[in-house]
Amino acid sequence: MKDFFKNSRFKIILSIAALLLVGMFLAAATGHSESAQSSVVGTVFAPAHWVAGKISEGIGVITRSAGGNAQYDAKIDELEQEVGQLQNQLADYENLKAQNDLYKDALELKEQNPDFTFVDATVTGRDSADPFCSFTISKGTLNGVKEGDAVLYGKYLIGIIDKAYPTYSIVCTVIDPDFSVSAYDISTSEISYVTGDATLAAQGLCKFENLDSATKISYGSIIATAGISQTMPRGIIIGTVRDINDEPTDISTYAAVKPGVEISRVNECLILTGYNIEGEAE
Repeated sequence: MKDFFKNSRFKIILSIAALLLVGMFLAAATGHSESAQSSVVGTVFAPAHWVAGKISEGIGVITRSAGGNAQYDAKIDELEQEVGQLQNQLADYENLKAQNDLYKDALELKEQNPDFTFVDATVTGRDSADPFCSFTISKGTLNGVKEGDAVLYGKYLIGIIDKAYPTYSIVCTVIDPDFSVSAYDISTSEISYVTGDATLAAQGLCKFENLDSATKISYGSIIATAGISQTMPRGIIIGTVRDINDEPTDISTYAAVKPGVEISRVNECLILTGYNIEGEAE
């Protein structure tokens, strides 16, 4: 029992009772018993009222927000649809721009070489596991395409037809080790050949190899087809030199060449199906 009187709860109850008694005495003295008691009780329970009021305000805000969310959601849906339409328009624009660049460069090449005949094609498939970026195109032997034909993007060589089927073909790119073509540096006229290299392919580069250790080829030099083997015309640009290195296995030097376009992003191309060699049609 003694513990109860020492308990903090008892002390709180006693304090509240004292406040109520004070209120009663004040009421008796002033004649305003109701207001005095209300004042004391209001003072004691004011924090609880404040908390309850804030909770009520919060519920009101939530209710009003819930009522407005439908409008917000509708507006967001409308804006998302507009963004989707703009993205589609941008994609169409980029595709049209790419086609214009492709045919503009091809027209320039055609003007310089009136004997060239082309077949345009669309990239229809890629092997994502192929580090050399080979791809399938929409044209084949029924369209005059044959194995060994040069595959171009505008004025740039990006590969050759590796296998030709009636309605589609497979392209071997310039970064593939199975690719090889005679080539020369436009500035110095040094001649060798370009092929793919497994290490350089990871950087999107091909290799102008078997150069003399005293080569004058330098960064930015333009490498083009030499046309020596007569399987491909002379002067089609392959790319530009990015680095010169010594071969680790012999005394020769090679140039790392960046193709004129990013092959992994090509969606359309041109196949060079015919051209004249010294006045005779090939």
